[in-house]
Amino acid sequence: MQTDIDPRSLIGRKAFDRSGHKIGTVDEVYLDDATGIPEWSRDAFVPLEPSDLLADGLHVPYERALIKDAPDFGVGRHLSPEQELQLYRHYSLTLPAPPSDHPDTDFGRLAGQDGT
Repeated sequence: MQTDIDPRSLIGRKAFDRSGHKIGTVDEVYLDDATGIPEWSRDAFVPLEPSDLLADGLHVPYERALIKDAPDFGVGRHLSPEQELQLYRHYSLTLPAPPSDHPDTDFGRLAGQDGT
């Protein structure tokens, strides 16, 4: 997904699984604390990378069943490092390396919060 997209522009868009089935509507976007890049969307938690934002909505490369079985942490302002680790494991994703100048950085700030 493009990294220069305003994360708030994703809110309210329809989301589709890899087969084109609607899986919900994006109601929250979580940002990487270190980079500010949108990282997770939520109706169900799903990674934004390597998703595609097309005219009809957000297309994620995962099956509906996997998305619906993702851990649900409820609505909130932030994902803890432990919660994000659970999501990375659920989607079999490799954890990003922390920035060298921020070794203890956690991820998952909610878009529209904390001045973004």
